[in-house]
This record gives sequence, structure tokens and C-alpha cells, in this order.
Amino acid sequence: MGLGLRRTIALSTALAFSLPGADSSYAQNPSPPAASSGQPTTQSTFTMKVNAELVLTNVVARDAKTHELVRGLTQKDFSVYENGKQQQIATFDFQSVDMATPLNEATVSGLAAGAQGPGSKAAVVAKPEDLRNHRLIVMFFDLTSMQPEDLDRCVEAARDFLKKKMAPADLVALVSLGDTLKVDQDFTADKDALEKEVGIYNGTEGQGYAQGAGANTNQVEDTTGYTPDESEYNDLNTDRELFALRAVAKSLERISEKKSLLYFSGGISRDGIENQASLRAAINAAVRANLAIYSVDTRGLQAVSPLGDASTGSLRGSGAYNGGALLNNMNGNFASQEVMATLSSDTGGKAFFDSNDFAPAFAQVQRDTSAWYALGYHSTNLARDGKYRRLTIKINRPGIKLEYRPGYYAPSDFQHSGKEDRERDLEEQLSSDLPATDIALYLDAMYFRLDENHFYVPVSLIVPGSQIPFVKGGDKDKATLDIIGAVIDEIKRPIGRARETVKLNLDQSLGVRQKTIQYTTSFNLPPGKYHLKFVVRENQTGRMGSFEADITLPEMKKVPLKMSSILLASVRQSSKPNQKEQNPLVRGGQEYVPNISHVFRQDQHMYLLYEVYSPAREKAGDNQPKGTKPGINLLSSLELIQGSTKVYETPLVQAKAINVEGRDAVSIELDVPLADLKPGPYLCQLNVIDDAAGSFAFPRFAVLVREPAAPAQPSSTGGAPSGSGSGR
Repeated sequence: MGLGLRRTIALSTALAFSLPGADSSYAQNPSPPAASSGQPTTQSTFTMKVNAELVLTNVVARDAKTHELVRGLTQKDFSVYENGKQQQIATFDFQSVDMATPLNEATVSGLAAGAQGPGSKAAVVAKPEDLRNHRLIVMFFDLTSMQPEDLDRCVEAARDFLKKKMAPADLVALVSLGDTLKVDQDFTADKDALEKEVGIYNGTEGQGYAQGAGANTNQVEDTTGYTPDESEYNDLNTDRELFALRAVAKSLERISEKKSLLYFSGGISRDGIENQASLRAAINAAVRANLAIYSVDTRGLQAVSPLGDASTGSLRGSGAYNGGALLNNMNGNFASQEVMATLSSDTGGKAFFDSNDFAPAFAQVQRDTSAWYALGYHSTNLARDGKYRRLTIKINRPGIKLEYRPGYYAPSDFQHSGKEDRERDLEEQLSSDLPATDIALYLDAMYFRLDENHFYVPVSLIVPGSQIPFVKGGDKDKATLDIIGAVIDEIKRPIGRARETVKLNLDQSLGVRQKTIQYTTSFNLPPGKYHLKFVVRENQTGRMGSFEADITLPEMKKVPLKMSSILLASVRQSSKPNQKEQNPLVRGGQEYVPNISHVFRQDQHMYLLYEVYSPAREKAGDNQPKGTKPGINLLSSLELIQGSTKVYETPLVQAKAINVEGRDAVSIELDVPLADLKPGPYLCQLNVIDDAAGSFAFPRFAVLVREPAAPAQPSSTGGAPSGSGSGR
């Protein structure tokens, strides 16, 4: 048990956090919506400064019995406490939509490109003081998750609000997530412009990003024959939606006024803790931007059927009769609403589920942002430690209930910290329950059996090059990354540990800022359940990112077909001579570099590597000489499926003998050229059959094929792509 003796740094063009046709720029370097980018850099009296010397919080005061807004309070009526210590209120203001001054211009900032083309909505940019007493509402339409009928309902509800309920003090912006994240309409009071822009959403649903089948769904014909594994696809899709929310929140940080976001979605599902970091990132960004999220489930009131809806195939097995299928469907529906509920409750908003009437959501936003008190203070705690500070606000009048955000995160200063402090920061972040989200990070772990009691576990991390502030040194791009990781067993004991400082010194011609940096290390672990956490820090500004994942290393003694993880790669590189015996990822002198995002280009090959352990031996024939060692008969192939159509299958690979001596294993390699496959998402099914034992496995996973980075050269041979494999 311990850390492997090797690590790999690779450069890849595969994107870690984007899906078919998506523009990943919003997750890496988001272009701020025009409502924020158009604001002057001069901060108003009540704006939280970059150095966080002035802490601002908004307070809504209501009568405890009638819940009516309480007006006329003064600064002396309030007391502010930070972590139990009283603070001196430095700024105080009361804002109400009843006192709003109409804006002369229709649009707050005119940078959105709408249906009429870029620049068609250009208008005079409003000054920060002009936004005072206004209600700022963002309508966010997640087109990737909604069905046509759901989209029609929320569009009609939005139109009804704009026509009948929108007040003169309301400024509304429209944002949509489809192939890309777009600001379709900047903040404006122009009802006609808003109604026109909302109307273009009908029929633009993004079916290509729907959640794939998992072990708890009925989206496959027979869940008893195999467990489809599309969790990686779903994880990336959920990250994409959460990073979009984070990008919108961060772009609104410069507007000091209170803001609300109506999030129309057909549900977001996360896989355990896989999306925890991106969820926390979205919530933290919203809290810092003073943005409350109001989630609306556009599916409305649903009837959960044990057999699924018309989009699912016929269900076989006993699930339809013993309640298993109904439980799976109900669990899936609840899971898709849980993330939306968390987004709302943790940002001060409210979630609206199981209703075909979306009007209460608009009414709630107007009610919560009608009038509020803005309190600002200079914290007596000067430590720039980045820790969470809890706020408590009290009022000296009885019968009044206060609503306010419960706390904030203090700033941290990296440049003035010493070596010991920086190392402590890494250790604290590694043990912290709150993930670091300043750097986008993705991790995946696999396993290959070394013997009955140990597994080789390669762990790969990828960081977008655009997240790293490279420094130019001659013709090189230079940067330094600190990487720390730990493996924890079921009883919270540290089993493995990784710690390394990686110095990047790359040619500028590689275009590293448009690619991803991949780091790979390995552990030797016994069977069991483990929790992995890794933290990456870039040492120019000190920004950190973390990722956590669980992995189960199975006891294979009673498993009919004993298999390793399925490793996908687009790159094979020359290995060091001493790696051949100890590294299952090395075959024929070449090392497979895991492609954990499952994103490939047409000008690449998709390589597969997996192992089968202790295959059954064939019965010896009557005519075989005595002492002949019985052989094996393993059959394997790969199918690529789009929709319900199989578009490609590799030739059948047959293994007749063990090819990894000392581990009683058969290592199988497949080579799939992608030049003749159309760009788009594919569902891959791997067929593995142990003919001698009569056992089999059909694991599934999703991949995405994209167009080549440069125009592909004409192929010298035509016809369908021909895969290659070996069972050497």
C-alpha cells in the first residue's frame, strides 16, 4: 500500500468540462454579461470592495405576525456581529422599489447579441447610482434540460409576467444555456424587447444534453442483464449547468444592488459527491454576488409511472411487479430536484416544484425584493485567511423578523505567505469539507489487479490550460503547480498520499492555454472502498481547486467474469524501461495516457485497454498429449451506438492464452480510428465473453467525437473505419 513510483504530465486538447457542441469558455474564462461589464470601475458607497475591507449585507425586516415589510428603521436599531464579535456599522441605506427613478435608456448595458445581430441593442450604459431602488431579475432558461412542452409553459409564464406583473422598477435580463451560454437580453425595462426575445426560445430545446441512463433509471430495455454506465457523461453535463450558473453570478459581482435569478430547468441530477465542488462553486459565487436563486422545475406536476414514460423501452424482469422500478423512478425524480432545492436554500431564494403554475415564482421574487436595508461594516478581523465568517444581525425592536445572508468568506493573501504557510494552506484544504473552486479540476481513478490482494490504481487529474497564469520566459510558457492528494479508507484512515511540485516549461508553439494539463500518479491498494481527494494550486496567484471521488476495489473471488476498469486513451507515449513490469498501463513499450473526459477528435484514434483475470480453462481434448496446459477462449468487441442505431463495431478479438505472466491476466487492446465517424455523442458497448466459462459482461460508457482541430487530410482509402485489437 502506498504511492506509486511514477507520475506523468501530459498535454491534451480534450476539454474536461464541456459536452457536445458546447463552448467551454463560460466555465474557464466566462465573458461577463453586459450588465456587469458595462459598469464603471468606480465603486459606489455600498459596494463590497475587492479587498473586502467593507462587508455589505442586505437585510429584509418583516413583522413577525403579518410578514409585512417594516419601514422607518434607523442605523441605531441594528447590531451586527461577526463570529460573535460586535462590529461598527459604517454605512446604512434603505432601498425600496417604490422610490425607483425611471431610467431614460431602455437597456442598462447593450452588449448582448440578439436575434437582430450583434450591436442591434446598443444603448447608453446606466450609471451605478441609477440602479438604486430597482429590482434586478435574471431569467435563466436551461434549454438543455427542458422538453418542448415544458419550455412552452415557462415561456408563456414569462410572457404573462412581462405583460401583466412587471413593475416600472423592474429591470429584467434574459440568459439561456444551449450549445453555449448566452446573454440574450441585458437588463432592461423595455417590455416589448423582452417579450420578443423570450419568444425565440420556443423549439430550441437541447435534446443532445439530456441525462443518460444510470443504474437507477428505466431508460434501458432490461436493467437486469447489465448496468449501463453513463455516470461520467451525466457528471460532465451537471458540471456544465452548474458552471454556467457560477459564470452568471460572477459576472454580476460588480453590481452592488440586490439581484434575483429565476432558474427554469427540467431538473439537475448529480452522482453522489461527484459534482459537489461545482455545486459549492455556484452557491459561493451567488452568495458573493448578492444573488438569490429561485429554482423552477418546468416539468410541473408529474405522475411517476413504474414502467416509465413513452420515451423508455419495454421493461423486463421483476422490477415492474415488486416496486423496484417505481422506486427507481421516484428516486431519480427526487435527485433531479435536490440540486435545485440546494441552490435556492443556500442563496436565500426558494424552489418551486410539482406545480404547473409558475406565477408564484415571479410573485415571490417581487415580494422578497420590494424593500431592504443595506448595512456595511469594516471587519475587526484583519486576518486574510479565507475562512468562513458567520454573520448575526439583531434588532432592538420586538416583533420584527430579519432576513439576511448568514455569512461570507474572508479574503486570503497568497503573495505575502511563506513556505510553511503555503504548505499549511494545502494541508488545510486537503482536510477541509469545503472544496476549493478557484481552478477547474477533474479527476478519475481506475483499477487493475496485481494479485488477489492488491490493485494498481492510476489517478489522473486534468486542469484547463486557460486556468493557469503562465509566465513567458523566452520562447517558453512557465508555471508551477503544487499537487497534494490523499486516499482514505472506510474507517477514515489515510492509506495513500501524493505530494509533488510540478514545474511546467513548455514551448509557446504548443498553445498550452487552449489545451489541458494532465497529471497522472498511482497507488497500490488492497480491495475495499476508498475516498480520494486531490488539491491543485497554481503558484502565481495561489488559486486552488479540489476534486473528490469514491472508488471501490472489488473482491473478485466470486465474480464470474473478473475485469479491470476500461481505460480510454487518445495518446500512447514511449515508456521508461523500468515501467514495463510494474505498470499495467504499459503495453509493447508504450504507455496509455488516460482520456478521462472521453472527448476525442476525428483526427485521433480511440485506444481501449482492459484486462480479464483468471479466465476459465477449456476442457482438454481426447487427442491432446498428456501434460498439455489447457487454453482459454476470450472474445471481445466494441460497438458504437447513436440513438438506437449501431453505427460501428470493431472486428472480434480472440485471446487463446494468458499474455500477462505473473498476474494470470489477459490484456486486451482495441484501436478505433475516428476519421470516418461523424462528430457527435456516442454510446459505446464493450462485449466481453469468456466462452469456456459461459460468463460475459457488457459495460457501457459515453464518448464525444469532435471535429479535428485543423482540416483533416483526405483519406487515401475509403470505406468504413476498421478497428484493430489484440489479445497478445
